[in-house]
Amino acid sequence: MNEHCFGLTNLGSGSSGNATVIHGPTGNLMVDDAFSGKEIFRRMDAAGIAPESIRAILITHDHSDHTKGCRIFAEKMNIPLYMTNYTYLARFSKDVSCKATLRLFQPGTAFELCGIRVEPFLIPHDVPETVAFTFGFGGKKIAIATDLGCVNNLVRQKLTGCSVLMLESNHEISMLRNSGRPLKLIRRIMSKFGHLSNEDAMNELENLITAETQGVIFGHLSDDCNTPEIVEERANARLAELGRADITPLVASHSHPMPTLWAV
Repeated sequence: MNEHCFGLTNLGSGSSGNATVIHGPTGNLMVDDAFSGKEIFRRMDAAGIAPESIRAILITHDHSDHTKGCRIFAEKMNIPLYMTNYTYLARFSKDVSCKATLRLFQPGTAFELCGIRVEPFLIPHDVPETVAFTFGFGGKKIAIATDLGCVNNLVRQKLTGCSVLMLESNHEISMLRNSGRPLKLIRRIMSKFGHLSNEDAMNELENLITAETQGVIFGHLSDDCNTPEIVEERANARLAELGRADITPLVASHSHPMPTLWAV
């Protein structure tokens, strides 16, 4: 197996937009796309990814910071959009101008694309049928799980033992509490159906990281209630406590793509 045929490139992650590419043996998949056509092409060029290598877009849930650019890219590249039935009904069913091919998947039911086993599974968030994904190829597993308020038993089961894991680390609790945001919004974010805090993300590393884990990227950071420096410091400290200083944590950027993490 070519050691550089299965990997993850995050093109941007945060409240302003999300898009990630999964590299496969016979083509690439995009998970979410909230960027304009010009911007997604700019980011792909910066990451060295050919737009025509993308074979499909997988949508995690119906929030505009994950879906806003999906239709534009899918129509431009003539590729299908994959989503749950709820996302279809909420986002695309009444869009008569949509010319993209729409395909539905069922959370919990795996399917194959580009030689990759794709498994969507439900995660706790405040939009129905929000999913995370695991991707399998050659005995390796990659996962993307953002926009979740907590790590329940199902999520923990699916994310354990990944070669490459992208996990949400949305906010620093003290910064969120002192942010001046409306109390209702703060409570929503901190709820079990909101977003994962730095503390919760770091605590889960003990459960999720195994001997197979080669790389971890933290994503969906809040613009004003978190910083990459805080996440990196917390992650390095936690990995050192777990005896995994061999893992260099990466923090996804709002503004530019990250280096590719390969499952080798």
